[in-house]
Amino acid sequence: MMKNIEAKIQDWATAQKNVSYCKSIGYEVVFTNGCFDILHYGHFQYLCEAKSLGDLLVVGVNSDASVQRLKGSHRPIHDLKTRLTALAALSFVDIVVVFEQDTPLELIEWLRPDVLVKGGDYEPHQIVGADIVLSGGGSVQSLAFAEGYSTTAIEQKISGLSTSSK
Repeated sequence: MMKNIEAKIQDWATAQKNVSYCKSIGYEVVFTNGCFDILHYGHFQYLCEAKSLGDLLVVGVNSDASVQRLKGSHRPIHDLKTRLTALAALSFVDIVVVFEQDTPLELIEWLRPDVLVKGGDYEPHQIVGADIVLSGGGSVQSLAFAEGYSTTAIEQKISGLSTSSK
């Protein structure tokens, strides 16, 4: 079972090879990205909806160093191996790939997905890599967040519990 999960965690070259093959047989490739530090209901809903937009869901994951640069030295809470394995264990995620940069722009250029998905209140033109996907005839989608679910809220709740127990 772990071998199946580990096989979904791919380097850039392997991911590109698999994406290219899937596109060659007519599959729609969907790409999204994020830190995915503490998985919660909002992530599951978002990733499930992203998968419904195509045939193959590729998830780009910020490296630990990238998360620290974006979120602060106290993050990530879970190490990269844990974050990658948790995502790869989800049945609706097909490929998980790490990127070291602060944005997935280079990875999007490398993979050339058909559909680019991001959560939140972004307009498609504000999403990193939108121009690349649109110029290739693809589409860009902004999916709604599940209200009341965020890693930051979980982090604050845990922090509040630890201070109240002193």
